[in-house]
Amino acid sequence: MRHALTTGIMLGLAAFALAAEEPVEGSITKEEGFVPLFNGKDLTGWEGDKELWIVEDGMLIGRSPGIQHNDFLATTKIFGDFILRFQIRLINGKGNSGVQFRSKRVPDSHEVSGYQADVGPTYWGMLYDESRRRRALVKPEPEDVKKAVKAEDWNDYEVRAVGNEIALTINGVKMVEYTEDDPEIPRSGIIATQIHAGLPMEVQFRNIRIKVVE
Repeated sequence: MRHALTTGIMLGLAAFALAAEEPVEGSITKEEGFVPLFNGKDLTGWEGDKELWIVEDGMLIGRSPGIQHNDFLATTKIFGDFILRFQIRLINGKGNSGVQFRSKRVPDSHEVSGYQADVGPTYWGMLYDESRRRRALVKPEPEDVKKAVKAEDWNDYEVRAVGNEIALTINGVKMVEYTEDDPEIPRSGIIATQIHAGLPMEVQFRNIRIKVVE
């Protein structure tokens, strides 16, 4: 009897441990050296239009009814060298979004100027220069995008910006690498999430965390 009881308890604890390891909506992955950039509860540490950017079920959501301008939710802190990791999905695979980094708000404008890790059909994995040089700095190979991107599901996106070197990775597949050779381009700035102008869309972020590289 005692043996059976002990065995039952051990099996129960094992089942509990396995259940605890299962990811939940909006959960934050714990990784050595990384700290959450979004707490999953509110917009602490971020600033922007709270009509368009909300928190639901542990997710940061950008929900557009169809706006005439790009809109951004930005960190209140400045970051220089870092590794940024987050999960992102476009509802129904539609719309255009991205994450700005080493960027700044454009005065008297809705725009943010700087690098963008791009997101969207035909844009996934592209490094774009938003409201500055206004062009794609480097594009991924279409085969890599097709292999890596889940158009309507969650995608693990990594932005690595250290010194002059920038790399974007999606679901473990390297999309692009870029070396900045213009000394006038800032090596630090805000991080910001984007809703693009145009048709109604929804973009969801979760598990946003960052590791500052000294």
